Amino acid sequence: MPAIEFQSRNGLTLKGTIELPPGGIWRATAIFAHCFTCGSQVRAARTITSALAGTGFAVLRFDFTGLGESEGEFADTNFSSNLDDLEDAAAWLTEHYAAPQLLLGHSLGGSAALAVAERLDSVRAVATIGAPASPDHILKQFGTDLERIEESGSAEVDLAGRPFRIRKDFIDDARSHDLTERLHKLRRALLVMHAPHDRTVGIDNAEQIYTAALHPKSFISLDDADHLLSRRSDAQYAAQVVSAWAARFLEPETAPAPEGARVTGRTEDGFLCRVQAGPHEMVADEPKNNGGTNRGPDPYGLLASSLGACTVMTINMYARHKELPVERVTCEVTHRKVHAEDCEECETKSGKVDELVRHITIEGDLTDEQRQRMLQIAGRCPVHQTLKNEIRMHDELVE
Repeated sequence: MPAIEFQSRNGLTLKGTIELPPGGIWRATAIFAHCFTCGSQVRAARTITSALAGTGFAVLRFDFTGLGESEGEFADTNFSSNLDDLEDAAAWLTEHYAAPQLLLGHSLGGSAALAVAERLDSVRAVATIGAPASPDHILKQFGTDLERIEESGSAEVDLAGRPFRIRKDFIDDARSHDLTERLHKLRRALLVMHAPHDRTVGIDNAEQIYTAALHPKSFISLDDADHLLSRRSDAQYAAQVVSAWAARFLEPETAPAPEGARVTGRTEDGFLCRVQAGPHEMVADEPKNNGGTNRGPDPYGLLASSLGACTVMTINMYARHKELPVERVTCEVTHRKVHAEDCEECETKSGKVDELVRHITIEGDLTDEQRQRMLQIAGRCPVHQTLKNEIRMHDELVE
């Protein structure tokens, strides 16, 4: 999770974080725009970007000008400057990683993502969470201070328990943006996510955004989540939905699928690895008690899974061929080290040997003879044969 910084067009240093997938190899890059005055380190932002990275995205989240660790005065910013910050962030991401294909914005950050998308040719999909249909919706948060700002030119406003200096040009700028026309010309896939009982930004905003946009567009209800996605499970769910939805519209940036398997891991990620087997992807890790983060099966778990999967496939294939009344096959595989002297059939007589035990359950109206025959067939599983036979391994260091 490297910390990054880049220069805005106004010469200010904006700071943020780039969340990378296991192995540091991504299928696409994305930018996350945080909610109004929130900053990039709020729980929802951290949870969403981390979860997206876990599904293969390299995700940049950063603090808008005047917020968090970024330079500048918040009083000097407005909705238009947020769009400029997002465009500058996209330029940095393009130079150092790859041009962003996905924009994801939360609350006013969602409105900003919708508005800036037309400036970024690389963006193929935009997703919003609890976004206002118009930037001037944010003015409702100012309450009675709004009139004071317009009369005095500026005023200090309490937002979520923190004081912020708001100027009249912020209000004028928010009112000057019309998202309806931009949505009609979006020409990107759109996902609108909103909680029906959002008390900060009403669900009618989601309806307005969805109605104004052309297809392809989708809507997902966030059920009983609050506006800030305070519950970790709500933020993780939102990220999982975005990842699954966006995959349909993005151009993968990963290397061609390997013939066998390709495993990649960054040293700083500990044991966490990204596993590619043909077009399929998953992660491997070690349990927490072994120093890992337990985000995926360990290597021996993968080995046991390979043997178990091959066993189930082989028995089911035999059952179909013989038209046997088999309903389901389950194979549980255990692995352990045993003393060679305790293994009568082992050629090795000293030290320890690996023992893999298959516990096979065959469901169906079968005779004992049929079950025993299928147990014999399990021995013909190709992976089982590979593990039993002599294995030759060659290592080659590739430049």
